[in-house]
Amino acid sequence: MSAQRIIRMSLAILASGASLALSWPYWRDFSYWAESQAMWLVYFVVGFVLAVYVFYVYLGSLRTLFEHDALARAGKAARGKTPPSSKEGVA
Repeated sequence: MSAQRIIRMSLAILASGASLALSWPYWRDFSYWAESQAMWLVYFVVGFVLAVYVFYVYLGSLRTLFEHDALARAGKAARGKTPPSSKEGVA
């Protein structure tokens, strides 16, 4: 596993853990705690796993966006000029 994947997974787990801590019923004085605590446990475990997945995919997409931006900037630098803006030539 590459270092970037390890960092992304670590950040996803950390962010999901923070989200889980913020949503835990303890902070709300258990006012929303259901009768079946087992179902709440299942709810939080499934939510945590989904949150890790969403954060991981988001960070991967963000990396792709930055790579595309870097390629576009490198292409502009290679041509030695910037493309004309749409406002040039308009009186």
